[in-house]
Amino acid sequence: MFWADQLVKEIEVKYKDKINFKKALIIRDEKTASGRIHVGSLRGVAIHGLISEILEENGINNEFLYEINDFDIMDNVPAYLDKERFSPFLGKLLCFVPSPDGNAKNYAEYFAEEFINVIKKTGFKLKYYRSSDLYKSGKYNEAIKITIKNADKIREIYKRISGAEKELGWLPIQIICEKCGKLSTTKATSFDGERVKYVCEKNFVEWTNGCGHRGEISPFDGNSKLPWKVEWAAKFSVLGIDIEGAGKDHSTKGGAREVADAISREIFNHEPPFNIPYEFFHIAGKKMSSSKGIGVSLKEISDLLQPEILRFLMINKEPKRVIDFVPDGDTVPVLYDSYDEMAGHYFENIKDDYARIFFLSHGPLERKRIEKRFLPRFLQISFLVQMPHIDTNKEIEKIKNDKLTDLDKEEIEKRTYYADYWIKNYAPEKYKYQLQENIPETAKKLNVHQKEALRLILDYIKSQNILDGKLLHEKIHEIKESSDIKPQEIFSAIYASFLNKENGPKAGWFLSVLNRDFLEKRLEEVIK
Repeated sequence: MFWADQLVKEIEVKYKDKINFKKALIIRDEKTASGRIHVGSLRGVAIHGLISEILEENGINNEFLYEINDFDIMDNVPAYLDKERFSPFLGKLLCFVPSPDGNAKNYAEYFAEEFINVIKKTGFKLKYYRSSDLYKSGKYNEAIKITIKNADKIREIYKRISGAEKELGWLPIQIICEKCGKLSTTKATSFDGERVKYVCEKNFVEWTNGCGHRGEISPFDGNSKLPWKVEWAAKFSVLGIDIEGAGKDHSTKGGAREVADAISREIFNHEPPFNIPYEFFHIAGKKMSSSKGIGVSLKEISDLLQPEILRFLMINKEPKRVIDFVPDGDTVPVLYDSYDEMAGHYFENIKDDYARIFFLSHGPLERKRIEKRFLPRFLQISFLVQMPHIDTNKEIEKIKNDKLTDLDKEEIEKRTYYADYWIKNYAPEKYKYQLQENIPETAKKLNVHQKEALRLILDYIKSQNILDGKLLHEKIHEIKESSDIKPQEIFSAIYASFLNKENGPKAGWFLSVLNRDFLEKRLEEVIK
């Protein structure tokens, strides 16, 4: 059974009573908008979004809340921003930091806007809110009061679950300094039930300085922030969350999720939501960070992949498996091949996980109009876009061996666009081809066996009125078997003669799409 369907079955059992009473299940996820949002952040969206879609498919009322966390501290300046300009805002909340472009409402909104636009393309349906709105509207007021009054219990939970020790008198609340506006440098010292006394310490953290101000203020209505593990538990309770997963770093034993779950139960008397631990998304084996500017941004990968291929990338593997994406390697063509294989199962009406994954790789609106179409291999399209003299539609029609439908042409047009983008921006050299106007130097160094093989290929080509790529490829293999030549030598001779490379597209098809006069003339020149 496909992983998302299995999880939905477990969720239906856990919340059977709530479902029977027709109450909506609340799903939640979030992203801290601390910088350019990397592609890995879409994995949480996809996991939760897919659960929401399948619940809806099963007739179960639900709502997917998504938090743009703008009420978190700016603790470093990403490498791609002006350090001198933004360093004065270190220690302040993201919603109070100006937008890098001067147009967005604030720093967080600037980076969130790009993220939200990509999510729209993937078809996931989310209800967005900002964490600053929860604080400023007073929705956390009661949770803040409960938290401070239970400081000793929370300190004990931290130590029991994670081993972290907080000093005696520690209060689980951070105040926004009334003088300098920083949150990271303040320390709460007492609470009388209505107001908190605090000090903005100059050397509280290493990466920014406090102003030394001492004050007293109400912690409510956006004047303070809960420590994030406590805040996480408060969100479960305040928003009534039923389903919320988290990255594996948070879900380990003694990790943030276990602490939040304990605080949720023991402090807020709320059963924690159904958890879905999920693995990291790597770019070439490396984990990414938005605030540190590490990794490929979601916008860049969205520009690289068709929306349904991007969804496919995010849902194909079960949550507990790492996704390793290498945009400048073989990942993209392999991804398309896998998608095409699963499409074949769906179009042939095979009822299995492959067909299910293909179906769910399309947004809910797109699913209603999925029709069978011919899916040309991505690598074939990526070769054709580099051959301006070739009519792509005509060549794909030959491969299909049937007339192209309007849907076929639409698919070819989309793949042509994205293949061209991949070739120009990411593809490794082995996938970049350019027909050589003159005989390459490597072709001048072919041995006698290679030249003889090319002569036999040329004889066959001249004997054919119409070149069929499949038949030509079979002929090349026949010549290879009957000649005194190593297998790789015959193919390297072909690619060296036309592309100045050792490797290339499928040889028979490649030769068949070349201009006939050019093809014969080049072979004649090489075998002299």
